[in-house]
Amino acid sequence: MKRRHFLTRTVKGVAAASVVGSALSAPASPAVGQGLRRLKMITTWPKNFPGLGTGAQRLADSITQLSGGKLEVKVFSAGELVPPSETFDAVSGGAADCYHAIEYYFQHRSRALNFFASVPFGMTAGEMAAWVYHGGGQALWDEVSGNFNIKPFQVGNTGAQMGGWFNRDINTIEDFKGLKIRIPGLGGDVLARVGAIPQPLSGGQIFSALQSGKLDATEWAGPWGDLELGLHRVAKNYYYPGFYEPGTALSAGFNRKLWDSLEDDLKAVVTQAAMAENALSRAEFQSKNADALFTLRQVHKVTMRRFPDGVMKAIGEASGDVVRSVGTGGDALTRRVFEDFRKFRSKSLSWSHLGEQSFRNARILPFEY
Repeated sequence: MKRRHFLTRTVKGVAAASVVGSALSAPASPAVGQGLRRLKMITTWPKNFPGLGTGAQRLADSITQLSGGKLEVKVFSAGELVPPSETFDAVSGGAADCYHAIEYYFQHRSRALNFFASVPFGMTAGEMAAWVYHGGGQALWDEVSGNFNIKPFQVGNTGAQMGGWFNRDINTIEDFKGLKIRIPGLGGDVLARVGAIPQPLSGGQIFSALQSGKLDATEWAGPWGDLELGLHRVAKNYYYPGFYEPGTALSAGFNRKLWDSLEDDLKAVVTQAAMAENALSRAEFQSKNADALFTLRQVHKVTMRRFPDGVMKAIGEASGDVVRSVGTGGDALTRRVFEDFRKFRSKSLSWSHLGEQSFRNARILPFEY
């Protein structure tokens, strides 16, 4: 998708919210005689935006097909029915049936939701899936979101993201002082601690903000999404690694009353479709990021720069402070989520360092293959 189309669709979508907002008063409309339920999925993404909007549509199509047409899911992009910031509340209240988003967008409802999306220096995509599927994460997530009448699922992962696009050189931690950077979630809290000025801009605002100088830097996702936004045209340095989001999980949340009303076979359909999309999404990001990185480096001659180890260590310390303050400073449930997340992360590190990391270090040695 070209950047012009992306911006145009985003603006049109937001404008449409005021026109079609009245449609939200109508709940899901099951055609009882046909055994059909028509569900509305609202998203925080522009229509068909690669990897995000397309992932939402693929999930909706899978649920529709696997249910044999008993569930018919229609996707509404950001702003078509509600603004992106209102998707969680719309599903919670029953005005829409499900959402496709990232949980840290909703941290104003519960700071615990950050742990089911991504936290700075947290867990990779594989580790996140392991925690949710096999480490007790799903039960805790059900408990957190259940307080808001929502049944959540993991439905994708961007994998490790990049450090972002900077129009300022970063050589020491002092270079973050006064830096105006677009960054959401706890990553923004971390950079604020080291002197940066986080800016809460939507994806459709990033390009023009960098171009005008309103922003000095931005993170968005990985090479695939960054190339689609055309960020290489308005920023000179592409930094890595992306400590903010080491494995960002995408989520789908279903209205709990709707979920409880589904027959067991339809619950199984939704659950299996979500798990399949989680795997497909992760593989797609891995493939598309590699292709996009080649284009950025070889075609657009982007300057790749690595954050110095001293900078990463300082940001790592700040990240630990922020994550601990969120995990220990909230309510009892948030503290339980944090403690479980922390223990699983610690356990995963022992295997990741011995298994995956040691192999990756060996793989980059200068031998012919």
